[in-house]
Amino acid sequence: METKELVKIIHDFAEERDWIKYHNGKDLAISICLEASELLENFQWISNEEAYAKNMQNIKEELADVLIYCIRFADEHGFNLEEIILEKLKKNAIKYPVNK
Repeated sequence: METKELVKIIHDFAEERDWIKYHNGKDLAISICLEASELLENFQWISNEEAYAKNMQNIKEELADVLIYCIRFADEHGFNLEEIILEKLKKNAIKYPVNK
């Protein structure tokens, strides 16, 4: 599946439920952080290995929630996901060269 197709599916899902009116930058950023915290909860007080053994399905679902909100944020602001990710990787390559 192409990224544009996934963005459209997620957009249409929100639009069909009349959620778009709530999807402004502030509220989407808050939702990204909240869902990331829910992802993190799967690892609280246990080892990494135990977390994956006990919580794999929930980890996948919470990661999906984070990604969905990130995609909605980008969509709402007209950001091209491939473009902004590649731009950031270029900056990171300069900041963190392989030989460091």
